Amino acid sequence: MAKVNRKDVRRKIHRRIRKKVSGTAARPRLAVNYTNQHIYTQVIDDESGNTLVSASSLDKSVESSASNKVTAAKVGELIAARAKDKGIASVVFDRGGHLYHGKIASLADAAREAGLKF
Repeated sequence: MAKVNRKDVRRKIHRRIRKKVSGTAARPRLAVNYTNQHIYTQVIDDESGNTLVSASSLDKSVESSASNKVTAAKVGELIAARAKDKGIASVVFDRGGHLYHGKIASLADAAREAGLKF
């Protein structure tokens, strides 16, 4: 029996999600990804293939660069603020194949509280 590769499983789940979730100019996609060190988010218009706004734990305005729930919440607030500055009010959430739990849920809740609708 072959050993299960978690990264391959996540990619398979993400492909399944991306069949249904696509961003438009009116309602772009909020894509979230994380590693053991950092958290990354992008607001993407899939029709034109452009990243409209991005934020990550590497940004100077986020004090901590750890990959945890507190940092995820700060990144969620930052992406929501940057999206509102660009005139983006609502997005489609793409959890990137990760479970909606922990860091992902914390980021989503913080973005909602900061004014993004999804």
